[in-house]
Amino acid sequence: MTLENSNTAIPNDWDRQGLPAWSFINPEVLELEKDQLFRRHWQAVCHVSDVPEAGDYVAVDFIGERALVVRGDDGNVRAFHNLCRHRGSRVVADDKGHCKSAIICPFHGWAYNLDGSLRGAAQPKTLPPLDPVKFGLKPLEMDIWNGFVFVRFLPGPQPAVSKVLARFDAELAQYDAANHVPTGSGFWSETVEANWKCVRDVDNEGYHVPMAHPGLHDLFGSNYYDEPFRNGASRSFSTFRDGNPRLWSVRAYKNIVPDVPTLDAAHKKAWLYVGMFPNLVFMFYPDSIGFYQEFPVTNGTCIQRGAMYRHRDEDRQMRAARYLSERIDRITTQEDEQLIKWTWEAAFSSGYDGIMLSDLEYGVKTYHDELRNHFPVLNGDEPAVGTVAETNQTLLLQQGHVD
Repeated sequence: MTLENSNTAIPNDWDRQGLPAWSFINPEVLELEKDQLFRRHWQAVCHVSDVPEAGDYVAVDFIGERALVVRGDDGNVRAFHNLCRHRGSRVVADDKGHCKSAIICPFHGWAYNLDGSLRGAAQPKTLPPLDPVKFGLKPLEMDIWNGFVFVRFLPGPQPAVSKVLARFDAELAQYDAANHVPTGSGFWSETVEANWKCVRDVDNEGYHVPMAHPGLHDLFGSNYYDEPFRNGASRSFSTFRDGNPRLWSVRAYKNIVPDVPTLDAAHKKAWLYVGMFPNLVFMFYPDSIGFYQEFPVTNGTCIQRGAMYRHRDEDRQMRAARYLSERIDRITTQEDEQLIKWTWEAAFSSGYDGIMLSDLEYGVKTYHDELRNHFPVLNGDEPAVGTVAETNQTLLLQQGHVD
């Protein structure tokens, strides 16, 4: 990784200290993050190909919220709160499934049409007349970008996904993401015993790749570089290194990955990552595309979730290449888990007095800047108990932010 590759001018004198330790363990900060970041920014749920037929659905839980994406009889994809209007039960229990003609609440049997309107309540004579729209499933704000379905639980400042990621349009168009389909392995998720920001801090820089990720370094060599966060998005890129890799999986992958005619010469043998604030990363590989994200549960626990998608016309050679790239990814994820845990543990140490970022970690700094734009309270000492939200709001108003 070289600074020249990033095409980014890094200031000679910049704040290398990172976020204060208290920001990782303060429970009031966590609640602010859940409300201001995760409920008010776009969250990826699935790809439209995950719900190909009328009645197909995907459901997911985020920070106490429950989202449901379903394809209607008219072919349109819609998003709702997974919340029955009767008693608040989930209307679907599984993460993915199919409703034949209606969504039936498993608690009392209230039925909803696939467009979310109320079809009927069980034993309707025991209830007053119910308007099918007023008492239908509550819709969620939804956006679809390159086939990926996003929801937002509360209004927020983030523009449409297409605007956030607009500067990548020409580069990403060659991957034809909208026409990819699920690999068949479904969504994966796992619990990570660390603050969610520790995941971002490890993921937002490639400085650690040569030391911590033998497989990735074998694939990339010194070609990998990160670009800083700008206007809510970032980019990391690497062509495959020249020479013969040491690891069999990397060697086999480089030898077998097919030529994709839609990709230009720079991307035929390369991996591309596009990040979107606050918690999402897309992967674009010659053989597949995918995404991963993380959500806070407690200060010391978060959930990572993701999915991979293949070419619709995948042949045996492409399938073999995809198997190998997923293997490299899987090992890299396992290696990162230990680094994330160590990063989290550091905040509790009596010897911890901050960090010292390298120029190669400028992406971490710019991500922290994005966080500080929302939480200027992180620029100072830890406020008194019970005053974090109030202090942060005062600082936002002083900086000219309005609700």
